[in-house]
Amino acid sequence: MRLCRFNENRLGVVKDGLVFDVTQALDVLPPSRYPHPTYDSFIANLDKVRARINEILPKAASLPLEGLTLLSPVANPGKLIAAPVNYLKHLEEARADPGVHHNNQIDEIQRIGLFLKATSAMVGPSHGVAIRHPERRNDHEIELAVIIGKSGVGIASADAWDYVAGYCIGLDMTVRGPEERSLRKSVDTYAVLGPWMVTADELTDATNLGFRLTVNGELRQSANTKDLVIDIPELIRFASAFYTLHPGDVIYTGTPAGVGPVKPGDLIVAEFDQIGRMEVAVRAV
Repeated sequence: MRLCRFNENRLGVVKDGLVFDVTQALDVLPPSRYPHPTYDSFIANLDKVRARINEILPKAASLPLEGLTLLSPVANPGKLIAAPVNYLKHLEEARADPGVHHNNQIDEIQRIGLFLKATSAMVGPSHGVAIRHPERRNDHEIELAVIIGKSGVGIASADAWDYVAGYCIGLDMTVRGPEERSLRKSVDTYAVLGPWMVTADELTDATNLGFRLTVNGELRQSANTKDLVIDIPELIRFASAFYTLHPGDVIYTGTPAGVGPVKPGDLIVAEFDQIGRMEVAVRAV
């Protein structure tokens, strides 16, 4: 199932260029009050929501996908976890290009581990990317984003797939410079997720997904998830060895070679096999 959030926090099922409005299914979510949960309630109750969707979908009103405002498919992630230099060719380009490494030491992911992006950086594709420091290089990084479906800590690699709710496309935008990654990658709008979530029962094999990114029609990045240095189960094991994963947490799995700068007025198009395509406009703040 392909589930999107659109317009004014509506819930939709995406099929054949149409979005079926199933917002009514959110009525099964448990009520909450302050202090609200620190995880995403929709993802935590996904099975209940999907059961209700199946009941109402046959009579749901549909809208053309084109022209809708697409929000992030996850509304309230507790953590945005990211894997640096998780493709070998990107590690090589990062070490070779001063515009990328900016005199920082670029170590292997096995040595430096993962990092966090601020959840305040998260937007959907229709919101676009707002360049905060135009005097610096601001780069695109396309990644497979893994959405965690249930809580777990100390998860074994062999059990990791059981904790995946679904997948979407991620753009891990970054400002180049000497500061720590988490700061430079947590600018408002620099964590794009979209265009929708494909549930794990539909996308059953995320280990061999081709993907690509263009800027103004120019191909910049093209790769396959089979080339990840640390694969998805091991990323989940790695992350859960340090902190509890909760429903709605998102893991950005890493970007391949071809990262490059964008500027206001550019159009980024990111595509993943078995997921879809999203357009992200770049603008000034």
